[in-house]
Amino acid sequence: MASSATAHTAVRRPLDTARPLDALRCDIGGPEAVTRVVSDHLRRLGATTRVDGPGAITIGGGGFAPVTARTAWGSAGSGIEDEATAQAVTGVMAVHGRRHGTPRGLGVDCLATATGVLTVQGLLAGLIGQARGGSPAHVCTTTADRAGLLTVSQYLAAAGADEPEAVEPAPGGPPFTSADGVLFELETLDPGAWAAFWRALEAPADAIRAGWRPFQFRYATACAPFPVDLHHVTRRHTWARIRSAAALSGAEVCRLRTLAERAGEDDGADPWTLRALGPGHPATATAATADRPLAGLTVLEAGRRIQAPLAAHLLGLLGARVIRVEPPGGDPLRGMPPACDGISARWLALNRGKEAVEIDIKAPDDRRRLRELVADADVFVHNWAPGKAAELELDAEHLTAVNPSLVYAYTGGWAGRLDDAPMGTDFMVQARTAVGEAVHPAGEPPVPSLMTLLDALGGLHGTEAVLAGLLLRERTGHGVRVDSSLLGAADTLLAPTLRQAAAGTDPRRPAGFRHPLRTSDGWIAPSDTSAAAAAAYDVSGMCTEDALDQLRGHGLTATAVTTDLSALHHDPRLSGSISRDAHGAPAVPDPWSFA
Repeated sequence: MASSATAHTAVRRPLDTARPLDALRCDIGGPEAVTRVVSDHLRRLGATTRVDGPGAITIGGGGFAPVTARTAWGSAGSGIEDEATAQAVTGVMAVHGRRHGTPRGLGVDCLATATGVLTVQGLLAGLIGQARGGSPAHVCTTTADRAGLLTVSQYLAAAGADEPEAVEPAPGGPPFTSADGVLFELETLDPGAWAAFWRALEAPADAIRAGWRPFQFRYATACAPFPVDLHHVTRRHTWARIRSAAALSGAEVCRLRTLAERAGEDDGADPWTLRALGPGHPATATAATADRPLAGLTVLEAGRRIQAPLAAHLLGLLGARVIRVEPPGGDPLRGMPPACDGISARWLALNRGKEAVEIDIKAPDDRRRLRELVADADVFVHNWAPGKAAELELDAEHLTAVNPSLVYAYTGGWAGRLDDAPMGTDFMVQARTAVGEAVHPAGEPPVPSLMTLLDALGGLHGTEAVLAGLLLRERTGHGVRVDSSLLGAADTLLAPTLRQAAAGTDPRRPAGFRHPLRTSDGWIAPSDTSAAAAAAYDVSGMCTEDALDQLRGHGLTATAVTTDLSALHHDPRLSGSISRDAHGAPAVPDPWSFA
């Protein structure tokens, strides 16, 4: 224990350290698609990085013993060897393809990106554990298949529930097209605004009624099979008329931007911001261990939907005690179908194991209760609407007055970086940042994925930001405010694509990119390097097993595409097993393994 205490003293730094990894050095090895994110984020957090080819990632210096991370696509012999095969096995292709009616691969490297962010989380957690007196040496392993399972965890939970979906999954969904050819996304969380928008465009009443439920549940089902009449309606009106209808109704619309447009305005900002606040209290003894580096810390989470709840969920997996702040009567999403043991399977995927307290943040007495909870917490994380925390006097300046050692975290939509930003929801951010163009190859219209791509990646960024804030607190003795956003997640995801667009080269993948090949009883996905050669073989009349044998016999790599998410429970290709929680809901393995 003495050596741990010495390390903790050695890493204390003055307040002018704005970055938690200043004075640390990192040698980086592993799959290039994953280490791109690792190297970039560690550098932005202050570390000096050096790419070192294959092998592991090791960070140390500044009074810390070395912390090592290993990354891989999957376990040896699994057939998961790149982004395409990882998406195929983990169900990402199946979920993203629901809007099309067939499995489709995402044209961006979403699992490599997620794995990179999770790897950074593991390194930060190891350093925090050391600074808090835990074991100074451990190895953290992350794999893309576990990142994929985490990404689809809500859909997997729903597939294993006791009842069917509230809306039967079927092809269809936004974006819409105006009479003058503008593709746009529509967003509202209010059924009244939905109806008013469509009435202003003279849509049939039955189509308005039939369209709301699949539109409302598209976040949950990854498809939106609403009436085709609604598409016909928008094609009769100009973009100016559609914008006017949105303004009058309270709904919001956003034109789908191109990658060239987004590259032209990209400011290169960090995907999160960290700001040291006032001096806090001295650190106390904790129960941090190598595999639970946040043990002994308390996280208060006032989150809605996916982004903040996922961020807090991951902090809980790292050992923190997580307390959810829910409105009177509890989180209404607890009852969102389908259910396991009477509780929403999707809600359990992000919130199992958390404690809960009901607080009406609009009531002065309840806000006082919240401040009392904050006084004993280490982290407060929320994703309320912009400006709401300040309006309620629950912003960082207010809560750090109660607890100067607090890490105050806001996981938002836009981080205040775009003046013309629409509502900060997943699909609107995809539309505004050109993710919709990037996820589909050349020759296909730009269409945001109906999989909650940025919500999930935004949650991972939120966890990463909180861990960076906790480490900065340990090194400076000050409270910290951290901000992350869906825009930051989009920037991380699109970084290579935007560089191509800025250079004037075509950033879109070639036609047919990551389109699986149909067999007589399913689908197979070649690896990206084998795809062109595999397309020359007609496997449509073969069973999946024979088709894979043929391609492998010609030296090509391919794997079967998971189309039934419930089959993942027994898939031998995965590096971690899917279990069931106390309510019978599927639970994916932790994204990191500590040793």
